[in-house]
Amino acid sequence: MSESAVTAMDHQFLSQKPGIQLIKAGTYEKIELNNVLSIPALKSQIIDVPISPLEKPLTIGYFSMQKSEEFEFLYTYLEVKVIIKGQIIVRDEQGNKYIGEAGDVFIFTPETKVIFDAESDGDAIYTAHRLPEPTFLN
Repeated sequence: MSESAVTAMDHQFLSQKPGIQLIKAGTYEKIELNNVLSIPALKSQIIDVPISPLEKPLTIGYFSMQKSEEFEFLYTYLEVKVIIKGQIIVRDEQGNKYIGEAGDVFIFTPETKVIFDAESDGDAIYTAHRLPEPTFLN
């Protein structure tokens, strides 16, 4: 995550009354990751959606990647990523390859470095135990 400070007051959190909320597909426009990660040829998009505030931070989001460039990401928090379309392919630091397909679930634990493979071509939704990353917001 970036060094930018995020506080609970910076966001409109979704965990408010009424008790049931429905987020329709396409509600949130994803941002391009190529500029955020300084990888011009990368074709990947993301958006964070804040759910709950600082005392129990929870963020959901949408992630897409098309065949392009691989990139590394260090998870400093727990994240659960559900593949909803296509394939997301990742590797760990030991070179083990994991191919997630529609319906599969990745669990990334804190202090895990993940390499998102250039052959990935799919969409996912995720839940992360953190406040939203400012660079992943519109």
